[in-house]
Amino acid sequence: MEGYLFLMHVYVFVLAIYVGFELITKVPPTLHTPLMSGSNAISGITIVGAILSAGMEQFTISTILGIIAVAFAMINVIGGFVVTDRMLKMFKKK
Repeated sequence: MEGYLFLMHVYVFVLAIYVGFELITKVPPTLHTPLMSGSNAISGITIVGAILSAGMEQFTISTILGIIAVAFAMINVIGGFVVTDRMLKMFKKK
């Protein structure tokens, strides 16, 4: 049964990588910056799910993947705020 759960975790992880890559490559460059700003909310949801996965009582592969997911989601949130701040500064009067 544990082998099945491991394969399920790997399957979901690989599927998430593939879907994320396909979505990002399909966004035109003119929409990328505004969508980056909107992705902060989605990354917040990802962080909550990753923390739940990483905080399981057993130390398994889901804990390791959860920790990695928390790190990548935090990088995405911080990067999104930096890009949004830079974009908003372009529209301020000097």
